Amino acid sequence: MQQKWGTLILCVSFGLCAAGCPKGGGEYNQGLKAENLQDYDAAVAYYQKALKSDPRNATYKIRLHQARFDAGEFHIKRGLEMRKRGELDGAGIEFQKALVADPSSSIAEQELKRTAEMIGERNHTNEPEAPADHNQQPLASMPPEIKPLSRAPISMKMSNDAKIVFDTIGKYAGLTMIYDPDFPARRITVDFNNVTLEQALEIVSLESKAVIKPVTENTLFVFPDQPQKRRDYEEEVVRTFYLSNVTQPQDITEIMTGLRQLFDLKRVQQVNAQNAIIIRDTPDKLMLVQKLIDDIDKAKPEVVVQVEVLQASKDRLRELGIQPGSQASVALTNGTTSSSSGGTSTTTSNPITFDTFRHLNPNSFSVTLPSFTANLVENDSDTKIIQNPEIRSVDGQTAKLKIGQRIPVATGSFQAGVGVGGAAGAGFVNPLVNTQFTYLDVGVNVDMTPRVHPNHEVSLKLRIEISSQLNTVNIGGISQPVIGSKTIEHDIRLKEGEVNILGGLIESTDTKTISGWPGLARIPILGRLFADNKVDHLEDETLIVLTPHIVRMPDWTKANLRAILSGTETNVQTRRESELRTPQPEPPQAPPTTQQSQQPPAAAAATTPNTPATQAQSGNAVARIRFEPQTLTLKAGQTATLGVVVENVNDLYSIPLLLQYDPKVISVEEVQHGGFLSGGGSQVIAIPWQVLKDKGQAIISATRPPSTPGVSGSGTLIGVVVKALAPGSTNLSIVQVNAKDSQQKAIPLVTSEATLQVQQ
Repeated sequence: MQQKWGTLILCVSFGLCAAGCPKGGGEYNQGLKAENLQDYDAAVAYYQKALKSDPRNATYKIRLHQARFDAGEFHIKRGLEMRKRGELDGAGIEFQKALVADPSSSIAEQELKRTAEMIGERNHTNEPEAPADHNQQPLASMPPEIKPLSRAPISMKMSNDAKIVFDTIGKYAGLTMIYDPDFPARRITVDFNNVTLEQALEIVSLESKAVIKPVTENTLFVFPDQPQKRRDYEEEVVRTFYLSNVTQPQDITEIMTGLRQLFDLKRVQQVNAQNAIIIRDTPDKLMLVQKLIDDIDKAKPEVVVQVEVLQASKDRLRELGIQPGSQASVALTNGTTSSSSGGTSTTTSNPITFDTFRHLNPNSFSVTLPSFTANLVENDSDTKIIQNPEIRSVDGQTAKLKIGQRIPVATGSFQAGVGVGGAAGAGFVNPLVNTQFTYLDVGVNVDMTPRVHPNHEVSLKLRIEISSQLNTVNIGGISQPVIGSKTIEHDIRLKEGEVNILGGLIESTDTKTISGWPGLARIPILGRLFADNKVDHLEDETLIVLTPHIVRMPDWTKANLRAILSGTETNVQTRRESELRTPQPEPPQAPPTTQQSQQPPAAAAATTPNTPATQAQSGNAVARIRFEPQTLTLKAGQTATLGVVVENVNDLYSIPLLLQYDPKVISVEEVQHGGFLSGGGSQVIAIPWQVLKDKGQAIISATRPPSTPGVSGSGTLIGVVVKALAPGSTNLSIVQVNAKDSQQKAIPLVTSEATLQVQQ
């Protein structure tokens, strides 16, 4: 029987425990452990199970929402780190996990979308281009840039009409030049010596007062340099600049005003809601605007100032001596009379009459003698108040710190006194009429405006007020507080981490009081029997300690401090450094070993003697280019001229050449006209040439005037003047030739080489 009762009690106990414990407690505890281990995904899973067991449990709901947020932030942080390292696929997975953990996270959705766009751009770059679909093509972001067929350095000297000079440069680089109908005829003289294509075009534009606008990658439009023409032809770009470090609309307005004044911007719009500026202007101006925004859109410096307020009060009181009574009195009495009425006894003093004086006796007088009080007191009290707040402020922004309480002070109009009971002088002051209250901040009030300097120093404009309520006074029947205040206002400049102590708020009060009988109180030593001496020394000192710590400095880089070329006052433009430099020689190439290797693959295939293209030249004859003579012997220091001869060409219009030789044996000194391209009564416009002595190369180009047909047949193109430098042997080879006809079609040529022997 006892065993049955024990089993029943045990079952009831377990039932009560199960009823007292909340459902899902085990999963909840597992979630807490996972959260402590920063396994937020597991914590979310456990909290979800716990909440499913007990959907009404508010604690489970709160922990689940917090775990979702923590899990989302954890995956977002990892995704940003992976994307920064270039691991776009892994970053996308992390952002997806963040969105699954916290579906309400908009930042996770934004970063996932951005990462997907970056992955798409990467894949599009690696894939071959598909057939163009004009409806799906992105809009152009910038005007076209020229891509000439040749960027070889140009050396040219000529005097002619500006159009002809432009055409010559265009033919040399494989560009087509078109002109505004109002472009005037102007004769100019140019003398180029080892300049780039862009530099040559810039020089001719300056001399002819013209502006060049790329229409396509190989077509340039030339128009007069006039304000109206620039407005008609110059391309403009629309761009939105987002500012990351502005906090107020007036900051954007200040930046926009500066940009408008610097670059004379006419189409600019400020968007305060997005901290953005939209500008429509030329690409050069927008590049300068981007440079300035990068320079000034920096996070403002921030500083943390540790403020320590130390208040120390000392009160020393010493009181020593005997305080005698200050008065004695003698009173005349006439006895008392007692009476009872209704059970109440009343005692009254008898009045003094003239008859009383006849019956005076010692009992008729009462004497009150002075009392003596011995004082032996010494009191020494110290009071210290320490406050240590910290203030963090942005550069140039005022930060305020208030520690204490707000005390109401009544303000308003008072009503005059009103008599009571009709008795004169028995008036009183009514309460306030139109009662108003203002609140005074009593305690420690700090107003600070910092200015962070680049040398890690901080200027502080400070106003520190320490106040307290001393007592209250009655004004017009209203109890008003009396406020004691100590204020410091000044400007200081401190180094980062430097401790500055503001003193001067020191108050010292000494009070000495002697209370006793005149004359006797001044007697040395014995005077203490007839007087009380009280000495009270009160000191109140306030110290304020300031320590600034810079937590953010402006991120000024060398690029921000670097100046940038911005063109002229009327023509704002940017230029790359490469456009201002002299062309550098190309790296040396290995000399060709065979005639076939001296030509580009396309040219070698096209110049095979038995191809149909070569059979079509001049009655099925092979078109050739060779040196005359093909063998030459010189002595050191001697010069000679080798002719470059073409044979069996048809409609030859231009022919750029690249010669290769050993620069230790010979050098190319000059290039002369050969006369072949002058056939038909036309003169060769120019033969630009450039010698790369260290590489042993000579770049030569010859062309006929614009709008003229090519020349057919055989003849000497140019004469190459060479000079023997040192004993040895070298081949003078044509390693590249790009002959074209009047329709700008390639003319295949078979090349050859000359052998030069230099003797001692």
